Amino acid sequence: MPEVAQLQRPRRVRESTPDTVHMTARNHLYFAFLSYSHVDSAMAKWLHDQLENFRVPAPIAGQLTEHGIVPGRLTPIFRDRGELAAAGDLGTEIREALAASRFLIVLCSPAAAKSRWTNAEIDAFKRARPDGCVLAAIIAGEPFASDIPGRENDECLPPALRTHYDRRGRPTKQVAEPLAADLRDAGDGRRVGFLKLVAGMTGVGLDDLVQRDAIRRHRRLAFVAAASIAGMALTSALAVTAITARDAARDQRREAEGLVSYMLGDLRGKLEPIGRLDALDGVGSKILNYYSKQDASELSDPGLVQRSQALNLMAGVAYQRGNLGQAEGLYRQAAAGTAEAVSRSPDDPQRLFDHAQNIFWIGEIARKRGQMSAAEAAYRDYKQLAKQMVALDGNNLKWRMEALYADENIGIILRSQRRFDEAARQFQLALRAMEGVAAVDAGNTTYQKELSNLLGWSADTERDRGNLGAAIGFRERQITYLTTLVAKGARDVDIHRRLIVAQQAIGILFRERNQLGPSIDHLTAAVDEAERLIPIEPNNILWRSSAAGARLELARSLLAVGQADAAAQQAGAGCALTSSLQRRDPSSVRTRSLQTYCLATRSRIALTAGSGIEALALAEQSLASAQGEQTEDGIADRYSVASAWRLVGDARQATGDAKGARAAWAAGLGQLPGAVRERPLEKNERAELLRRLGQADAARSLGNDLKTIGYLGVS
Repeated sequence: MPEVAQLQRPRRVRESTPDTVHMTARNHLYFAFLSYSHVDSAMAKWLHDQLENFRVPAPIAGQLTEHGIVPGRLTPIFRDRGELAAAGDLGTEIREALAASRFLIVLCSPAAAKSRWTNAEIDAFKRARPDGCVLAAIIAGEPFASDIPGRENDECLPPALRTHYDRRGRPTKQVAEPLAADLRDAGDGRRVGFLKLVAGMTGVGLDDLVQRDAIRRHRRLAFVAAASIAGMALTSALAVTAITARDAARDQRREAEGLVSYMLGDLRGKLEPIGRLDALDGVGSKILNYYSKQDASELSDPGLVQRSQALNLMAGVAYQRGNLGQAEGLYRQAAAGTAEAVSRSPDDPQRLFDHAQNIFWIGEIARKRGQMSAAEAAYRDYKQLAKQMVALDGNNLKWRMEALYADENIGIILRSQRRFDEAARQFQLALRAMEGVAAVDAGNTTYQKELSNLLGWSADTERDRGNLGAAIGFRERQITYLTTLVAKGARDVDIHRRLIVAQQAIGILFRERNQLGPSIDHLTAAVDEAERLIPIEPNNILWRSSAAGARLELARSLLAVGQADAAAQQAGAGCALTSSLQRRDPSSVRTRSLQTYCLATRSRIALTAGSGIEALALAEQSLASAQGEQTEDGIADRYSVASAWRLVGDARQATGDAKGARAAWAAGLGQLPGAVRERPLEKNERAELLRRLGQADAARSLGNDLKTIGYLGVS
């Protein structure tokens, strides 16, 4: 059976993408810094005026791109008008302006390539802003002409622009290829070249920008004459009307934002614990409908935050329903909003917190999909944000909790890399710190839930290491914590979901120690908990997945004690749930693992009943399903395929095909990797295959190792 999915802590999500964490963490006083040789002053003035006076087309302004919300204006643009030749170094004003600019635009020409000061400005920007974006505007000469013998004087790119700087702002030996717009007549021309710069700074497609700009220019020419005449007549009346409308709109906006605040605060807080996904979805939809009628680039700070919170709310609903693609898209949209909010107030820990939640969930979805490098990148960005929160206010327990969550995330990654000892130490550090936080506020349900969560991760890691007794101890502590919360009247449905996972996990542990009575008791408790939970929200895919896994595990334990009919009943119910999950989201890694296990369980039941042909058909289906799995742990996937081959071999032997059985077992053994640290379950798989292939000594050696740690699992 694929490993029991361990729950993450509950979070009230906001959002942001990993790619925007560093770029938006500054307070940008200038939209761009224009760097140029003073030989090119006339061209620099033209470009500066064009940028300062450019208005982003209305259909584009307010869009969310990889650079955040597209603004209506690209201002202010910093242009140094002084001469630097007499100075010995860049002045303080220049350095501060570079550090406070979101983009650096370099006017590239042979004069700029030879200018000491232009090169110094590029170097200073890249060192201070290694995450910043540098755009080249070519007005004369040729890029990289210095690489061509005899053409050195035609070079237009300053040395620092041609040099790649690392993430710490240090120059390397690698060649950089800057984003460039060619303003020369022989290139793109001034207008298209200018629009390329705008596209690079806003993240908008060039074609869309060119088309919108052309439409706007044509309309301007068509209406300018009529508008000038009508404008004179209407100016006085419109002034009075505009003032009245402005005041009314302001009052309406304040009233609406107050209602939105209630919906995202008190109302959400009442609906989330009882698991009402439909109601939560309705709240989010109404809020987004309200904000869809407003220009996102003109939103106030509260409006921007509320819009992101609504996106986050709907993303959470989509996640719980198993729609990971939709959830990721919504989280990324929300993340763009929280990133913009951070850029407006970089020293506000609440803004950092909101942004961190979206970063976490983007990483969590990547982990669910087996995209571990993307997950690790998001988790580490999340940890950096948590450290910033604690640095701003170390006495705030909420921010300290974020740092603990970050440590937990790193432990999860270490465990996925089979670095079990390191992961165990990471979880123990986080667990001890969490026990201290929970002791400070013993009545805080969130702290108690997170403490139980860390106990669960610690249990799974000890099981990986072969410390089954310690793993059972951690799970027992977790169940005690959760049942105590329920006994105290906690109405949070997430506590019940965690109980399903914990009871299922400890039931598996007892079965691995061949203590089948306690195994059945705990797995039955998991099924009963699921039966109480699912009717509350039948569309919650996480709950249904937990229920399916619990029933299939209970079927395995019942089969081990000879209760074949009861096992078949539980397997049938578990497989029915799995089928419904597969129809909902066939790409889900968890669902595919459940499908493989469902088919294998039914095959084992058929073998026990003496139905070899049926068992073989189901085993072959299980093998095909296992071969299609791609979880976050590619090594574990190979053991899953090996187990399926073993089952195919057992079924072939039951039908009298001894030669086919041996071939299947050999194929299973061939799946197993060498020189990896095996979990007890995996070591047992190797031992079973060796025993069937007649390699008794090797099988016995592995079996003795397993007995030493108390692993007596039913195969």
